[in-house]
Amino acid sequence: MKLPLLLTRLLAIAVFAAAPVAAVSAETVLHYTDHEPYGNMRTRAIKDIFFSEIEKESAGRLRIEAHWNGERSTSYNALRTVQEGIDADLAVVVPEYTPEQLPFHQLFKSFPLGPDRGEKQVQFFDRVFSEIPEFNAELERNSLVNLQFFLGYPAAFFSTTPHQNLSALQGTTWRTASFWHQAFLENAGAKVVKMPWNEQIALALKDRALDGLLVNLDSGYDIRAHQTAKFIQYSPQLWLGHVYLLTINKTRWEQLSDADRAAIRRAAATMQKALGPLLDSSLDTMIKTMRKEGAQIEKLTPAQLQNWLRATHFSQEQKKWIGKQEKSGIADTGRVLPLVASRLDGVMH
Repeated sequence: MKLPLLLTRLLAIAVFAAAPVAAVSAETVLHYTDHEPYGNMRTRAIKDIFFSEIEKESAGRLRIEAHWNGERSTSYNALRTVQEGIDADLAVVVPEYTPEQLPFHQLFKSFPLGPDRGEKQVQFFDRVFSEIPEFNAELERNSLVNLQFFLGYPAAFFSTTPHQNLSALQGTTWRTASFWHQAFLENAGAKVVKMPWNEQIALALKDRALDGLLVNLDSGYDIRAHQTAKFIQYSPQLWLGHVYLLTINKTRWEQLSDADRAAIRRAAATMQKALGPLLDSSLDTMIKTMRKEGAQIEKLTPAQLQNWLRATHFSQEQKKWIGKQEKSGIADTGRVLPLVASRLDGVMH
């Protein structure tokens, strides 16, 4: 009888001794999906800075398993994918692709001009998300929690002819994605056509079926638009208002320990400090690269930017959009718009 009792006690001691080791080595794996391939400015920042900081700040308790290039979800399905929390715990959500679910987030692109430096852009979005509760509430209604926002390159006018007068585009045909930018171009006199974003764009520019594109610099570069529409007008202030939300499923977020959530917040703070300088240096590199490849790039002057601003009639377009939202039962957009505008004005001036 004594031998079994001794074995039982030894086994209990062994289990007790092993328990702390198991607890220390326990790892939570979060699955992330991104519609773009790894390698550009944003995806490298996410993986090399943000995800690395999460693992470091959590002392290895958290690990992000990243799936790139639409492996688990397309850009248009990302909100639903992370909302369901089955194929991925985290995803980059682009508000423009889900305007019905995220109406407040459509407001950013309604402003033709933004801050002239990456740091100021970061300050603007930080203020909006921390000071205007409607944005986080909108995400929460969709079972999402935003961990960190990411930004991209400014917009640019890719044209087949030099020195385009952006405030008088009569007789020209353009392609742009955002409904805001479509309205801006039309108000400036252009004809706007809708075309899929593929190799047909470059062919249309080459054949002069298109006179130009209004698109972010890196997207234009990706389809080699600078080779067929090599006359490019840009400014950091043509900021696009395009925000990428790195979100997590709300239930999954709440399941994480307090320590793990705090680790993610610290990692996000580190990422946000690096974001502004990264935007500026990446823009400089992109401009140099495109010039080396034959693009003729003109930086818009303050006067040209103001001419474009007036030509867009953006305030009129904002009023139209708010009226449509109110008819759809979303009454607070008219109240939130000036709150966003005041933050934008604050960082720009």
